[in-house]
Amino acid sequence: MITIQVNASKTYDVHIGNGLLDQTGKYARETMGGEKVVIVTDDIVDGLYFSQVEDSMKQYGYQVLKFMIRNGEQSKNTKNYIALLNFLAQQKVTRSDCIVALGGGVPGDLSGFAAATYLRGISYMQIPTTLLAMVDSSVGGKTAIDLETGKNLAGAFYQPNVVVCDPQTLNSLPDHVFADGCAEVIKYGVILDEELFYWLRSPIIPQIERIIARCVKIKRDIVMQDEHDHGVRQLLNFGHTIGHAIEANSNFTVSHGSGVAIGMCIAAKISVSKGLCVKQCAEEIEELICAYHLPVRTGFTAQQLCLSALSDKKRSGSSINLILPERIGCCVIRSIPVDDLEKVISVGLANAGHN
Repeated sequence: MITIQVNASKTYDVHIGNGLLDQTGKYARETMGGEKVVIVTDDIVDGLYFSQVEDSMKQYGYQVLKFMIRNGEQSKNTKNYIALLNFLAQQKVTRSDCIVALGGGVPGDLSGFAAATYLRGISYMQIPTTLLAMVDSSVGGKTAIDLETGKNLAGAFYQPNVVVCDPQTLNSLPDHVFADGCAEVIKYGVILDEELFYWLRSPIIPQIERIIARCVKIKRDIVMQDEHDHGVRQLLNFGHTIGHAIEANSNFTVSHGSGVAIGMCIAAKISVSKGLCVKQCAEEIEELICAYHLPVRTGFTAQQLCLSALSDKKRSGSSINLILPERIGCCVIRSIPVDDLEKVISVGLANAGHN
């Protein structure tokens, strides 16, 4: 087992190891206490892992309640957020009780935002069961729901009390869902860790624990420097501004990982056009993304992507930040005037081509 401590506005541990799902009750009791635990999960993860976590929680004296949503990004909405708050109130959950997010990024984000706002804040635990959630969304305290006008537009910075990652849960993932997480792992390599990037040229499964741990350490270090996303934490958005625009234009039929993969390729081509990196850098990024069977092209136009991107939470007045690579392991933050964004995206699309 690998344990990584995060020292942000709240200090907590991220535990990574096979078989840890059976220890979740122990970690909940040690870090949160309370009498009731509300497990928030989706209708796929429910049948796979709920009973196992429920048994562990009961073993450590918890009364277990369940709140279930449909699998998918569409469930991260205002309706489910309010329904979860009402459920907590109806079940008389108190400030000493806790929420457990069991599943991928959608249950995690929804649970975290509810925990941050119910009774002005209660304890919560992240049990990510997807690679994407293990390496990214479960750590760092970003919680949010989507609004009709854009993704993650209502939320809060609210750190969990503990994170428990059991890589054995990855065995149940469909290939395309596992690949989504690989997109985020590639992102970490491009922005800050050349060695990690080249690790990914070898099969990922035999080295999955060290890869999850490396990604968590990178995110931990960034969050400890810039918890509220005013500076260096923006590097974690590499590929995300355009990726979120692709997701939104597809009505979320394009997954987060696929959107980010395409967004990274477009951002790399933009970087080449601006003379920030050499063509070989963009080619290496695209080759690795292709090796993980992720898409590198989109059929959406620059105008469509620009309109969606301008609703992105990373916009600041008349400009928006894009994260652009200088080389593998080093990215920079570039402020793009809103009036120039469509043209900039057009360059990236022209160099990348279309489906």
